[in-house]
Amino acid sequence: MLSAFVRAFKTPDLRRKLLFTIAVMSIFRVGSFLPTPGVSYSNVQVCIGETAGNNDLLGLVNLFSGGALLQLSVFALGIMPYITASIIVQLLRVVIPRFEALHKEGQSGTAKLTQYTRYLTIALAILQSTTVITVARSGRLFSGCSVDVIPNAGVLTIVLMVLTMTAGTGLIMWLGELISERGIGNGMSLLIFTSIAARFPTSLWSIAGGDNGPTKFVIVLAIVVLVIALVVFVEQSQRRIPVQYAKRMVGRRMYGGSSTYIPIKINMAGVIPIIFASSLLSVPGLLAQFADKNADWVVWLTNNLVNQAAPLHLGIYVVLIIFFCYFYTAITFNPDEVADNMKKYGGFIPGIRAGRPTAEYLSFVISRITAPGSVYLALVALVPTIAFILLGITQNIPFGGASILIVVGVGLETVKQIESQLQQRHYEGFLR
Repeated sequence: MLSAFVRAFKTPDLRRKLLFTIAVMSIFRVGSFLPTPGVSYSNVQVCIGETAGNNDLLGLVNLFSGGALLQLSVFALGIMPYITASIIVQLLRVVIPRFEALHKEGQSGTAKLTQYTRYLTIALAILQSTTVITVARSGRLFSGCSVDVIPNAGVLTIVLMVLTMTAGTGLIMWLGELISERGIGNGMSLLIFTSIAARFPTSLWSIAGGDNGPTKFVIVLAIVVLVIALVVFVEQSQRRIPVQYAKRMVGRRMYGGSSTYIPIKINMAGVIPIIFASSLLSVPGLLAQFADKNADWVVWLTNNLVNQAAPLHLGIYVVLIIFFCYFYTAITFNPDEVADNMKKYGGFIPGIRAGRPTAEYLSFVISRITAPGSVYLALVALVPTIAFILLGITQNIPFGGASILIVVGVGLETVKQIESQLQQRHYEGFLR
């Protein structure tokens, strides 16, 4: 594999793409440390040191921003507004016929939906930046901190901070699109990969420096390697449904007669169910932050739903992951549409009649494959969490199910794209 990377850098156009991608990712990381105007960087570092390991509020956004959220930097919101906007637009296809019609129009319709996603991203960035600044001003972003992270909370300062964070989100969106156009791989996915991977060395170092650090470090490393191996194995697995295309005459030429297959992955929903489940379970913690901490219902929420080690929290987490796995798979994969397209081009599954029977067969296969896929997602999400709880590790470490799935998935996809470019130039590539 290392020799293949060397050959990739020896290819001029591929080298330019790789260097361009690395440069954009470096710019993204630099922006994660630039403080927003009006924020005291020294006070932020003091608060992070005083409240280390105690801040679970907005943890998912902080994970996808590479730790930039808690530093209130220019890129504090990270790529999360774009992810949320993309998911919303995808879900709206079910309820808004206009969106579904645009999706079926091909490239022009997709470009229009992308434009809607951009507008929604900016709107969500304004909303989220306002929320983050409000939480920071109230002192709940760093509960128990002795200094103010925003010393001068005037109206003009707040407006400037909102505009800066929103502009940072727009810049991230543009950088991601630049990577997709001129670099290697999917730009947005690579930026998320950069955010998560950037926190790994610091988190591993914090584990190694604690009580029984070397032992815990080795155990955590072994768990992460095992989970990564499981993710690679399952993400590469697929059910191939054979499809035969009948021969047909168009003018004087014969078309069709070929055999292919429909690849159906075990995990059709990707990391989305874990993100949905984590987002919903963060709502009780958000409510508890703005209520009286001594109230009975707040204490119950904190002990049973906010506490990640609570059995009720873990049980609801599993149920939500399984539910959203089925829900998102049903939205993204439409058996009726696939069956209609196959029938239009003369394709059929051997032994299954074209049309409605094909759609019912595809629905049957999807429902059976989604069952082990949802269990696999739940295991990937829970195994690291339970292991860290048993080891007594309380730091906010980025080794959860969502982060491992994203890192491994993006890594595999990027390697495949480099491999395909090498094969186009008659190289051996990564696999021999």
